Amino acid sequence: MNLKSRIAKFAGKSSYWFLHNVLKGGTSFPGKLAMKFDPEVLTSLASGYETVIVTGTNGKTMTTALIVEALREKYGDVLTNPSGSNMEQGIVTAFLAHKDNGADRRIAVLEVDEANVKLVTKLLQPTCFVLTNIFRDQMDRYGEIYTTYEKIVAGIKLAPQATIIANGDASIFSSVELANPKLFFGFNLPSDQQQNDTTAPVNTDGILCPRCDHILHYHDRIYANLGDFFCPNCGYQRPQLTYSVNRIIEQNPNRLHFQMGLKEYTIDIGGTYNIYNALAAYAVARHFDLSEDEIARSFSRNKRVFGRQELITYAGKKIDLILVKNPVGLDEVLHMLDTEQDNYSLVTLLNANHADGIDTSWIWDGQFEDLNHDQIKHILVGGERSKDMHFRLEVAGFEPDNMTTCNNYEEVINQLAQLPTKKVYILSTYTALLALRKAMAEQKIIKAGM
Repeated sequence: MNLKSRIAKFAGKSSYWFLHNVLKGGTSFPGKLAMKFDPEVLTSLASGYETVIVTGTNGKTMTTALIVEALREKYGDVLTNPSGSNMEQGIVTAFLAHKDNGADRRIAVLEVDEANVKLVTKLLQPTCFVLTNIFRDQMDRYGEIYTTYEKIVAGIKLAPQATIIANGDASIFSSVELANPKLFFGFNLPSDQQQNDTTAPVNTDGILCPRCDHILHYHDRIYANLGDFFCPNCGYQRPQLTYSVNRIIEQNPNRLHFQMGLKEYTIDIGGTYNIYNALAAYAVARHFDLSEDEIARSFSRNKRVFGRQELITYAGKKIDLILVKNPVGLDEVLHMLDTEQDNYSLVTLLNANHADGIDTSWIWDGQFEDLNHDQIKHILVGGERSKDMHFRLEVAGFEPDNMTTCNNYEEVINQLAQLPTKKVYILSTYTALLALRKAMAEQKIIKAGM
């Protein structure tokens, strides 16, 4: 480590100590400060680490958390960026914050924003890339899904020795020839749970064959563009899977029970999309030589992470706080709510800041119409674009008399206590989620920070 890097590291660590011990927060500023002194400080900080980069549109944070929990089962200490601060400055902060305990095998598992994969890869040369999925998301920032994948591929090409561990059910991930070793994961459900030959709805992204532009068919479509795809025109098809989910045994908003290989696994969280996240974590853990028993133990201890079905208890309510940010993610959360057996109240918080994506038209792609309206006893609507969401829900058939619009987050919190059900689901965009958590922390409902 040269003098410039030493100064950068000292400045970053000092600012991190001050922010977290005096001001009680701060996830990216120490990284920004260190990079002022040395723009390539990440290279020095990451030296000696086997680094796993987790990227894709949806599921990065949960997949990263599950991988970390699994690897800690065998290797103890694992460095990560748990706050979800997944751009370069946040990743630098994660290294600055980590206390190296001298583990024999130094491993870092990093959630990385899709547009930052190339930049981060240049600096730390990863061991693995984990690719979750690519869906339409923040069109103003990422563009179409093919543009997003081009950004990821540009990073992967800088590390041809790194193993790609990719979702084989996403046709885009096998569409580009890359020199890297590859492992694919996906769903191989029993024949009685399959659809045999089907196509995706016409408004689904990423369903054209990468070779001939014919519409892809599916032996079994799990959701959106994910499944056992094949092209009836040119023969392009899903690659051979190394790891797969073989059976879904039980699903509800608070529990998933499924089988991979010969063993059954349980995680205390809902949504088919989280089975994919668990499968990705399983594939990485097996690649790092964990046994199935070690993986099962780690899954049984999984923690709900920031905004990803984060569980909050307040005023006698059991509140699930769920980040939604794009049409596919929203739709899958709505499908998860369909597995709820009890009555509940629904809260929707919609912002349109840069971190959310300034275009809110994606809320029209979510199938709110399919929710069990009788089960939802009241709706709270908030955020800077609450009028847009209120109108969307009216069009979906919800009665305006059963909806309350909140003008600020303190009012949201006050109204939460008045809701008629014990169970509450909050669906929120990113900056609204941050604002709500900040307001809750100020009222001592939750702890500050992430």
